[in-house]
Amino acid sequence: MRIAKEMQMKLGEVDISQVKIDPKSRDDIPQILRGIQYLYTDEGIREKLFYALEKTIPATIDKTTGRPGMELWKIFVLGILRLNLNCDYDRLQSLANNYKTVREMLGHGMMDEDYYYQLQTLKDNVRLLTPEVLAEINQIIVGAGHKLLKKKETAKLAARCDSFVVKTNVHFPTDINLLFDALRKAIQLTSQLCDKFDITTWRQYQYNIKTVKKAYRNAQQSKRANSRNEYKRLNQIQETHRIYIELAENFLTKVKQTTDYINKNETLTIIQIAKLMEIEEYVVHGVRQIDQIKSRVLDGEVIPNNEKVFSLFEPHTGWICKGKLGVPVELGVRVCIVEDKNQFILHHKVMWKQTDEKLTVPMAEETKNKFPNLYSVSYDRGFYSKHNRDQLGEILNSCSLPKKGKLSETDKLIQSSEEFKKAKEKHSAVESAINALGVHGLDRCPDHGKVGFERYVALAIVARNTQLIGAILQKREQRLMILRERRQKLKAA
Repeated sequence: MRIAKEMQMKLGEVDISQVKIDPKSRDDIPQILRGIQYLYTDEGIREKLFYALEKTIPATIDKTTGRPGMELWKIFVLGILRLNLNCDYDRLQSLANNYKTVREMLGHGMMDEDYYYQLQTLKDNVRLLTPEVLAEINQIIVGAGHKLLKKKETAKLAARCDSFVVKTNVHFPTDINLLFDALRKAIQLTSQLCDKFDITTWRQYQYNIKTVKKAYRNAQQSKRANSRNEYKRLNQIQETHRIYIELAENFLTKVKQTTDYINKNETLTIIQIAKLMEIEEYVVHGVRQIDQIKSRVLDGEVIPNNEKVFSLFEPHTGWICKGKLGVPVELGVRVCIVEDKNQFILHHKVMWKQTDEKLTVPMAEETKNKFPNLYSVSYDRGFYSKHNRDQLGEILNSCSLPKKGKLSETDKLIQSSEEFKKAKEKHSAVESAINALGVHGLDRCPDHGKVGFERYVALAIVARNTQLIGAILQKREQRLMILRERRQKLKAA
């Protein structure tokens, strides 16, 4: 039984609309809480928000029975705080348990002083939010922002589109350290399984991992040797890699023999079967890395990029070269966003193995479906193709899509128009939104898996738009305070 929020207030509880937030504070927490407060106090927006949040409950669960879960409103508030503050769950736990204004925004009063959020409770509940629900919530929040700015629904909406890289939480990949990752996990998991079946083969698994690591370090250090004799240096590199490969093959063979023996057991549980499958995956990774090391170091071959894996734990990680000064390579996934002139992010898309020009038209179409008053979108050259320009002409009233390379007379005429120039001049402002997202949580994704990555990105967009609402309200309140102070001084004079 999980509800959006208990509307019946408890003794000592402060109504969320009456929570006092310092308008003079320059910290980001008051801005976030002010934005959240605005979403709650507007009845129409609150109803839409609660309706969307209720979709996070799996359809198969009976909502009328069972143990009460955390209120969806609390999950929403905590999720936004986590992303906007770019904090981990430990800091989020501290805020939820000790920060008075945050607790009031969560709906806790004097009678809940002893209510304590456990770390695992926060992790399990914040992860309930899905990318699809967050996309719907984002549309509601953008609508609330436009309403706050008193923008008419029929008013022309100009936007700008660009992509950037969100890093995944991985170390720099080399073929030898990826092989070590595979061996380490295969040995650890096999040892854990052996304990369950009283098999003593892997009692010294920690010593085995240290042995593998020593061979890995020797192979790593051999590349940094300063020997002037190039032939001797190459021989040393090949020898250390050969020793490392032989050791790895021996351990992988031993792991395979152990798992084959355990597989014959007829009393295996589902968890044990899942662990055996996980071990098998790491063995496959290990075999692939051994083949690649042999090809690259011993045979002198070049490994094609499409055959490489850049992380065993986050396999969706890509090796992205955007040509930026000082940042030759980024390890992560591209994300495309559409931002309007009021700095609200209208739409976003995670680019799974896609390039910019593939998303030029889909981004415009999907944003137009959500916001029918979308009038124009500006892009950079990376999104250009002749087909894209023709398609955008049918979807939008106006678009700024600079052509790559040499311009024809027709292209010069299009790009010299006043409307095109103005859109191009304002396009660089999207970099400010990208930087703000990076500062507020979207520099590196700590969540695991593709779904975790999509959820993290979607929640960052929602959190950023909520903070923008809070910033607008805070500025208005600061102006009102200045006016009041001036009036009081005039009266006193």
